Amino acid sequence: MSVFAELKLKHWRLEQDVDGFLFVYINRAREAVNSLSRAMLLELETIIDAVTSNPVEGLCFISAKSSGFIAGFDIREFDKFRSAADILPDLEYANTALSRIEKLPFPTVAAIDGFCMGGGLELALACDYRVATTNDKTRLGLPEVQLGLHPGFGGTMRLCRLIGGKDAVPLMLTGKGLRASAAKRLGLIDQVVKPHSDLRWTARKLMQRKPKKHKATFTQTLTNSRLARPILAKIMERATRKKARPEHYPAPFAIIDLWRKHGNNCPEMLKQEAPSFAKLFETEAATNLRRVFHLMEGLKSQSKGAKFDLKRVHVIGAGIMGGDIAAWCALRGFEVTLQDREQVYIDGAVKRAKSLFAKRAKPSSARKAAGLRLISDLNGDGIARADVVIEAIVEDLEIKRALYADVEPRMKKGAILATNTSALPLDQLAEGLKRPGQFIGLHFFNPVAALPLVEVIAWEKSKKSVVKAGCKIVSDIGKFPIEVKSAPGFVVNRVLAPYLIEAMHAHNEGSSMDDIDAAAEAFGMPVGPIELADQIGLDVCLHVTGTLGSDENQAMVSKQLQPMIDKDKKGKKSGEGFYVWKKGKPVRKNPGGDMTPKAVESLAQRLISPLLEECERVMADQIVASEDMLDAGVIFGTGFAPFRGGPLHYKKQRDQGGTSQ
Repeated sequence: MSVFAELKLKHWRLEQDVDGFLFVYINRAREAVNSLSRAMLLELETIIDAVTSNPVEGLCFISAKSSGFIAGFDIREFDKFRSAADILPDLEYANTALSRIEKLPFPTVAAIDGFCMGGGLELALACDYRVATTNDKTRLGLPEVQLGLHPGFGGTMRLCRLIGGKDAVPLMLTGKGLRASAAKRLGLIDQVVKPHSDLRWTARKLMQRKPKKHKATFTQTLTNSRLARPILAKIMERATRKKARPEHYPAPFAIIDLWRKHGNNCPEMLKQEAPSFAKLFETEAATNLRRVFHLMEGLKSQSKGAKFDLKRVHVIGAGIMGGDIAAWCALRGFEVTLQDREQVYIDGAVKRAKSLFAKRAKPSSARKAAGLRLISDLNGDGIARADVVIEAIVEDLEIKRALYADVEPRMKKGAILATNTSALPLDQLAEGLKRPGQFIGLHFFNPVAALPLVEVIAWEKSKKSVVKAGCKIVSDIGKFPIEVKSAPGFVVNRVLAPYLIEAMHAHNEGSSMDDIDAAAEAFGMPVGPIELADQIGLDVCLHVTGTLGSDENQAMVSKQLQPMIDKDKKGKKSGEGFYVWKKGKPVRKNPGGDMTPKAVESLAQRLISPLLEECERVMADQIVASEDMLDAGVIFGTGFAPFRGGPLHYKKQRDQGGTSQ
């Protein structure tokens, strides 16, 4: 029996062929997905000890799971650490293991199919060669910045050394996952193979041939030089500040700083990476972003156990929302029929869809396939075949009811009828339905392609299985579902309304639009409430606040918005609202505002407090199942500052004096 077969391992499986090539299969026990854990790293040390003292011609890391290579380090294990001092030993342990792999005297290969992210890519970077499939699910990246961190297992140094800082640092700043072909162009991957090729055989041939290991090109190496780094780092920092503030998100600036100081000194960069990671780990941003990750996983879990096979979608209403919902579903691989009262509206939606496909679908064959899945359907012939019919027409109770009376009899047994209403109660919409249990809300947000949340709205007669199926539909199309009870405004619009109304009060009392938006952005909102109102559409804002606001607030909002709407100043979609919009962006005269820091903080708290209070009322009304669900919904539905961990979490911390205001 081979010495490797005698090793007692839970998370790795070793096979050595007759020529001495050792294949190390990654197979984390009792998990559907491979993610690195301390237990796995301990066993990895055992494997390295064995290969250094026994004959081996080459070593290949390959996944035993079809779900992917390695998703990264197990985020759950971070929860046991309380300080930088706690986590440093584990970082050093992992770094020692990967450095030992890097120094092995025989060829090493990472054979990648599916995701290879975070710690998984750091393991692959420690190997001599990397081969990856062109499987559509194959992605390579270092997404630690999304958790308020940067790579901690030597990834910062090895990536910069391999492809140069100019290409490596932006990958870490965005956390973007690369397809195999794009990774190959950068030099991150040595060889790509087709999805159904023999990945193991390709890796074996690499170990057998022992080609020269990839090195950064002259130009890539030059970007790591002492002269180039300060210049490039300054450019990167300036670009990053346009997207994030260092006081809110310190991680991207730490990445730039680490490379700027040590980018041409690999040993020193490796040495400084772990303490920099540990320092970030202690920040409030990293703690809260890890919380957001868990909230996201909670949203995903709502679809578990649902039995619903989605194949065909029929969308009624080819306006901005309906057309974009249809395009998104087609992009995600489903057959979609799109209906409206006139062909011209459908044609406009199809034209917009082509723009989406051009941005999101690669290669060109994927764009063509997505286009073929989106079918113009003026007469509604697709209703009879659809698994779900999504209504996205004008927000008028009687018009919607009349549509349902025509559509419901044409739907197949078991199909779901869903409304994209933003505020109308489902019990009123459902009057006259023959199968009320099959009726739910699927409330998407604009822009559909950018906002990940969809509210799955249940009412008193919705079947539990249908609501669960609604969550699965949302998950199947790549969005996050949140189950909510039918009530005016549901969750997202309900908590946004008082925030927008307060902004209009502040504007009426003399605060400039720029100051209002600057204060909200200083708090951490992605855009200020005035700009957000323009993005939503002032006509939609008027409708929502008219449904949700008090009589006094309704009168104030109507007095402010109705004259603008009458002049076709509806916001971004008409080219002018509060702001004039050019090339998709508002023209702001003074984006930073003119206030002192104290005045900025005071205005920010004024704006955000009504939102926080409404969140508490939503919980009191039991619209969502838990505070975590509400925090998740408001983060992913409104963009509420993720680094603050959610509105209710933030309010508790603020009121207890545990967080800066």
